[in-house]
Amino acid sequence: MKKVAYLFLFCAIGFSSRAQTAKPEDVASMDAILTALYDVISGPAGEKRDWERMKSLFIPEGRLIPSGKNQQGDLVYRWWSVDEYIQTNGPALERSGFYETEIGRRVEEYGTIAHVFSTYETRRSASDKEPFMRGINSIQLLNDGKRWWIVSVMWMGENPQFPLPDKYLRK
Repeated sequence: MKKVAYLFLFCAIGFSSRAQTAKPEDVASMDAILTALYDVISGPAGEKRDWERMKSLFIPEGRLIPSGKNQQGDLVYRWWSVDEYIQTNGPALERSGFYETEIGRRVEEYGTIAHVFSTYETRRSASDKEPFMRGINSIQLLNDGKRWWIVSVMWMGENPQFPLPDKYLRK
């Protein structure tokens, strides 16, 4: 039993020494870190995003995982580090404009971990009346006693086979 406790302590020390410093207001609560996540990827066409801020929200090994079905109906997904997500999607978000807002949330929390189903709508411009996409972000969070961290974000866009259930459209 003591070996497990020492191993955990060692990992926690290693974790904190490799992590980026975040704005305290971005990680002070579960609501704050989710607001920061949506804020950092959103903005008008031509506006550079604060990718260092995004990195500071995640544990060093954090992952972003889009999932869905291809035209043949097969499950497809990607497994990106935060840097890979930024390299792959950052230019398009900045070029085209992208505003993602949370429209519903369901939270399960136990001890130092939390799981959030965060329903979103996405627009190209903040003034667009209708979203061009909706879906659910499945977000795993970790609280080290000092702040919240994003461990992973897995998402799936709404489609005719999987319309968003009413229970996920409410905060």
